[in-house]
Amino acid sequence: MIKRNLYSELNFSLKKFPVVCITGPRQCGKTTLAKLICSEQKKDFVYLDLEKIEDNRRIQDPGLFFQDNRQKLIVIDEIQRKPDLFPEIRAEVDTDRKAGRFLILGSASPDIIINTSETLAGRIKYIHLHPFILSELKKTSNWKDLFFWGGFPNIVLDNDAQFRKDWLDNFIYTYLERDLPMLGLKASPVQVRRLWEMLAYQSGNLLNSSSLARSLGVSNHTVNAYMDYLEGAFMIYRIEPFEINIGKRIVKSKKVFMADTGLLHRLLRIDSYDQLMSTQLAGHSWENFVLIQILPIIRKNWNIWFYRTHTGIEADLVLGKGLKPKICIEIKLSSAPDITRSFATAINDLQTSKNYIIIPDIKKYRLRKDITVCNINDFLEMILESK
Repeated sequence: MIKRNLYSELNFSLKKFPVVCITGPRQCGKTTLAKLICSEQKKDFVYLDLEKIEDNRRIQDPGLFFQDNRQKLIVIDEIQRKPDLFPEIRAEVDTDRKAGRFLILGSASPDIIINTSETLAGRIKYIHLHPFILSELKKTSNWKDLFFWGGFPNIVLDNDAQFRKDWLDNFIYTYLERDLPMLGLKASPVQVRRLWEMLAYQSGNLLNSSSLARSLGVSNHTVNAYMDYLEGAFMIYRIEPFEINIGKRIVKSKKVFMADTGLLHRLLRIDSYDQLMSTQLAGHSWENFVLIQILPIIRKNWNIWFYRTHTGIEADLVLGKGLKPKICIEIKLSSAPDITRSFATAINDLQTSKNYIIIPDIKKYRLRKDITVCNINDFLEMILESK
């Protein structure tokens, strides 16, 4: 068992909130984590998987089922398949608001599962689980393997290349043919796959919705709706630009990233790490990898943006507290990076005192007083220390 970073937070939340919801993409380890927590609880639990017909039958009358299991922790997996359960859970919690009543698992964001947030407001704690990240795998994986193949547990725990390709291909197919339509996306799986592939090519770059819409032969509104579903199913991230007025013309477009670099490389049809390194996409892929290592660690304590002006001044990522930038980050697939004029100007514009250039594999050192070159693990340790 590889211990997840969220283990302690989940354990704590079950002692404080009536309902705890673990969200995250399919197959990222939600069920394994939930069953581990349940096995360590002092009280009994009952587990329902809504993808199983027999478990759906057991909960045909939710009120009666909840009443009969009131002294147990009720675990409901794949809750997005039955959103009508949320009002029933609220009614049950309101009869007895003690902590640790329900642990629910979902493969879609609350925004996609209609009315979820409103129904359980004030009663629920959301915890987002990502695929494995490097800080969880230091002793069992190397960064190149995680970078190329991604962090889904089935991939991490089986190093056969053909299996990994087949698993990722099947994962993509299942999302397109079953999961996204089940969440309400009324679109051709072929068309959504084309969009997903185009987004993979744009990973780490500015989003151009108009260009995507023209390529797909649909409206701008339709493309944005498709992307909302992909983001709601935890398949992509869109990062906002830092826009506070500092006397510069700032780009307004978002940046897009894939939620897992294994999926990114399968969508790009790249078969090996060496093949990736021979393409012009390698640098953007490395930027994508760094982002998805950082997000799970910093999201609760930092805001995250990127910075780019119309004259080309840029910081790949900007971390801030409130609306104030604190850290500028440049992400380079290089062993000997220089301080670019663009990055130095971005630091000057944003007045950040700590700044980093993150590269693959090197001992940290300073290029100048306010700029440190480091690898991703060293950066994450420094961020955790500066909470």
